[in-house]
Amino acid sequence: MQYTDKLPMFENRLVKVFRHLKKTARRQNITCYRVYDRDLPEFLFSIEVYEDHVFVAEYDHRHGMEEAEHEQWLEACIGIISKVMEVEDEKIYVRQRKRKANRQSQYEKRDEEKYEFNVQEDGLTFKVNLSDYLDSGLFLDHRIARHMVRMDAKDKKVLNLFCYTGSFSVYAAAGDAAMVTSVDLSKTYLQWAEDNMKLNNLYDPAKHQFEHADVLQYLDTLKLNTYDLVVLDPPTFSNSKRMKDFLDIQRDHVDILNKVLLATKKGGTIIFSNNYRKFELDTPNINATSIQDITKQTIPFDFEGKIIRKCYKIIK
Repeated sequence: MQYTDKLPMFENRLVKVFRHLKKTARRQNITCYRVYDRDLPEFLFSIEVYEDHVFVAEYDHRHGMEEAEHEQWLEACIGIISKVMEVEDEKIYVRQRKRKANRQSQYEKRDEEKYEFNVQEDGLTFKVNLSDYLDSGLFLDHRIARHMVRMDAKDKKVLNLFCYTGSFSVYAAAGDAAMVTSVDLSKTYLQWAEDNMKLNNLYDPAKHQFEHADVLQYLDTLKLNTYDLVVLDPPTFSNSKRMKDFLDIQRDHVDILNKVLLATKKGGTIIFSNNYRKFELDTPNINATSIQDITKQTIPFDFEGKIIRKCYKIIK
């Protein structure tokens, strides 16, 4: 019963962080943000606000509770979240993240509730789904990086690899990019990316293309010196049956980056990010003129001290 006994501790922690982050979010006019991320070892949740909804992901851990006891404990936790954050239970969505789920599996559909709605970020509109997948469709930790892409995109040819639901593509298009090409292996997410473009009245097939492809193979089809700005946010590991090869970002990043650099114009920029905790960039073997670690500059207020991803600005 140790987990049940510590429910007041969870409530106190949530009260403290929510009060602080809510004020900061309001001051910055941000309506989607992370509140809690495994702050206490007994309560391994990430809790995110999506306007008037809350998205809770419970991480797999050895809690030692029987199934019925765990369900009762989880209901008590949801009750605390509802009370502290002043959100009705029916607007709180809970997902469970299993150990070692690779990015492909986390993108696969889990349910058929299809509870979708639109949210605002930086004056743009994005569709999120809190019921059917392990992730909402909008990675909140990239908020600042997306803004950077928007500010740098004017009149540029932009390539977004592993584009997921196309949020970086929308930002680039909103920044008046001359062209945006979005590439992903999932038809579902490419359609979602198109939907996000349409929500912002940016959909223009003459300028912005959506390519259904295995990125590792697609890299070999790229023309030399084509793109001014590339967004590269690959999974740490992927072994989808639809991929010709499996991806290991630590092993493969040099080869991938050098192929992308060949397709990038001289002086062009690659924003490269990944979530591997132990990732080490093999700088000497990357054919770039400049590599800058911009991880700290791209961490939003709600992810300070919690971020595990790395982010680099690479200039050809």
